[in-house]
Amino acid sequence: MTPLRVAVLAGGRSSEHEVSLASARSVRGGLERAGHVAVAIEIGRDGVWRRDGRGIAVQPGVGLDDADVVFPVLHGPFGEDGTVQGLLECLDVPYVGADVLASALCMHKVLFKDLMAHWGVPQVDYRGVSEDDFCADRDAALAGLHELGLPVFVKPVRLGSSVGIVRVASADELGGALATAFEHDSVAIVEAASNGLEVECSVLGNSAPIASEPGEVVLASGESGWYDYEAKYTPGGMDLVVPARLPAGVTERVRELAVETFLRVGCSGMARVDFFVEGEVVLVNELNTIPGFTETSVYARLFEASGTPYPELLDRLVSLALERHAEERRHRY
Repeated sequence: MTPLRVAVLAGGRSSEHEVSLASARSVRGGLERAGHVAVAIEIGRDGVWRRDGRGIAVQPGVGLDDADVVFPVLHGPFGEDGTVQGLLECLDVPYVGADVLASALCMHKVLFKDLMAHWGVPQVDYRGVSEDDFCADRDAALAGLHELGLPVFVKPVRLGSSVGIVRVASADELGGALATAFEHDSVAIVEAASNGLEVECSVLGNSAPIASEPGEVVLASGESGWYDYEAKYTPGGMDLVVPARLPAGVTERVRELAVETFLRVGCSGMARVDFFVEGEVVLVNELNTIPGFTETSVYARLFEASGTPYPELLDRLVSLALERHAEERRHRY
């Protein structure tokens, strides 16, 4: 591809600010190895967009800092939830990854799972709980959760990287776990636990996406542990076995469901789909529209194992952004 000027957006206002900065450093290096010019634009915790420490102004319809493409490497609210994508649409600049609707939908764990349920996609049982309902009638809110069994996982509905998640092993812990989730979001999701393998699969493309080899998450803490923030970001906290140790038919089912889920929610560019595999049963858990993006993060490692090196992967994502932008501009709306 002709060398392009790619603005890499990083940081953001969410609690995943530091994770975003680490991913963005890696993305810039990979883009430069692919022959592109990578420009660092950091969104501060105060929400100000800066380049080289100085605030930059944006003007609708004229792009962003003379970039040919924008690569958002943002996690959580105000970056992965459709808000930044909406601004980039107003700027009329091509950008990598899901559009406004798909970003917002996949960020909201309850709405995502509700749609999966509507389409009959297999998944663990779950319930959504709003802070308003919990505060209005705590006992009623908790009563509806008992049929999920124990243990359960309580999560803020619009965060990633396992921030704010609590594993609940006894019923008297539920109230405190919900209170923790409500520190991060006004809605929480409570999910039944699965005893299956944790398997992840990367997806790349627009209207005809491809799936990577699935990988199996193996925790250093063993079967008693779970995939929390420390396991994800502490060296040695987890190992990724690629390909996942699954029968051939189950592996193919994971890849099929990854692509199916990607298309059903209207994703484009990239996503990582997370699964539980219980014997022959494959359960969809989440879809991440902007997964972690260092060279050792799961998304890139799975495509590396599938024959696509990191710089080539980034180059392909930039191409997909340009393709989608050109396709959408064919419509008059």
